[in-house]
Amino acid sequence: MSATTTRRASHREPRRTSGFRTGPLPEGRPGPLRRIMDGAALYQLLTFVLFAGVWEWYARARGGLLIPTFTDTVQATVELLGTAELWKAMYASNQALVLGFAVAVVLGVPAGIVLGRFRWLERFADVYLNILLVTPMAAIIPLLVMSVGFGLASRVILVAIFSIVMVVVNSRAGVRQVDPSLIEMARSFGASERVIWTRILLPGALPAIMTGIRLGLGRAVTGMVIVELLMVSTALGGLILEYRGLFQPAELYGTIVIILAEALLLISVARWCEHRLTRWAQPNRARSAQ
Repeated sequence: MSATTTRRASHREPRRTSGFRTGPLPEGRPGPLRRIMDGAALYQLLTFVLFAGVWEWYARARGGLLIPTFTDTVQATVELLGTAELWKAMYASNQALVLGFAVAVVLGVPAGIVLGRFRWLERFADVYLNILLVTPMAAIIPLLVMSVGFGLASRVILVAIFSIVMVVVNSRAGVRQVDPSLIEMARSFGASERVIWTRILLPGALPAIMTGIRLGLGRAVTGMVIVELLMVSTALGGLILEYRGLFQPAELYGTIVIILAEALLLISVARWCEHRLTRWAQPNRARSAQ
């Protein structure tokens, strides 16, 4: 057989290799059971089942009249969700929550960014931030009642005071975490103050700002309930006081469960928005955590 024939045969027949694979093996996608076992949802579900079981056992063994069982609380929660009284109370409470938290974000984010950028302004404002951090918010309620009254304005102000501290502190920390060399490099290339704000400071501080908004939202829900319990018996706080006075523990616990569910839902939405807006920063966070 000539060399030309041998060359043609080599083109026609595929080259045989050994059965051993060289190089790294491709990683297969884990099955659905493995994904469920690796996820946090399974452990959260197991923890919830354990908590419900302990609650049911303790309420039946030692609860008495004032501690309802888990099943009675679930039944009362479902019944409350079908009443118009609950939805009216939630509407009234969420008015103060939405307005107060909006005021906290609109005022707190710019204030925190400015304080983080200009250190000399922080010398004047730092003492007031420390006062808001250490002062018991319940002590501010009589001052609001005497100056503003019992209406919606006082509830909005207290919710804003509860949440604005977290927003300001985290926004200030986000600006300070920006690498100063980036600002110096931008100035060396002739960047204006507006370009430094829009291209360096605000994008760099956005993860911390979103974290402050998420934490402030949790504090806003706390302020919403406290102001209704201590200042004016209305909305969800009024329902809690009413069920406590009538010795209806299942309805009392059901109202608290609904408030907690709303808070968890709002925080989950805020966390989702945080991940969507700061997706570019997630690899850096994972690297720093390692």
